[in-house]
Amino acid sequence: MNELIKLKEIIDKSSNIVFFTGAGVSTESNIPDFRSANGLGTKTLKYPLEIMLSHSFFMKDTAAFYDFYKNNMIYLNALPNSAHLKMAKLEKAGKVKAIVTQNIDNLHYQAGSKNVYELHGNVNRNYCMKCHKSYDVNYIVNAKGVPFCSCGGIIKPDVVLYEEALEDDVIDGSLKAIMQADCLIVAGTSLSVYPACSLINYFHGNYLVLINKSKTTYDKRADLVINALVGETLEAV
Repeated sequence: MNELIKLKEIIDKSSNIVFFTGAGVSTESNIPDFRSANGLGTKTLKYPLEIMLSHSFFMKDTAAFYDFYKNNMIYLNALPNSAHLKMAKLEKAGKVKAIVTQNIDNLHYQAGSKNVYELHGNVNRNYCMKCHKSYDVNYIVNAKGVPFCSCGGIIKPDVVLYEEALEDDVIDGSLKAIMQADCLIVAGTSLSVYPACSLINYFHGNYLVLINKSKTTYDKRADLVINALVGETLEAV
């Protein structure tokens, strides 16, 4: 309870809050993460996740990539939970200036957030590798096997695969938001995925808050650490 009181005080005192979110924000929407007890990493796979979701595997065996991707990375029925909704509400109130997310599920936008930097892309966006025509996620899901463009080119999800670099404009926007923030709330991430997690090293504001079920290597640097579900925590504030 004291942690929630302190979190409320920090939010009340802050006028430029940035959320940095990870998979733990979306697990309450029944989207599995990679590393928890019920995560994708516990599944018996032909190859490790880092291979199945790599650029080289996509190019080498596109059919096998899409078989895994469609069944494990797209959740059309998932809805924003209380964490997404609270962040959107705080943005509408003028408290939250940006959300920097490692998630690709589009739930921040569905909840109503406007200024979102998606470090790893978005499953809703897809493009032809040949002519660059755009396709939505329903086209990908409904395609039999590998989705092809009307021009004959292979369609690729606009998500950052292993071996691929993050988009420069997304990094620049994220860095600017974090550097200008007076409060950074890191939510639902173990801060173990590079280079995304290194972005928080650019925060020099007043309050660093970590909300995550498990401990992180950044806990000692935080002004407040809450080991709990993100949605339940924010809803209680």
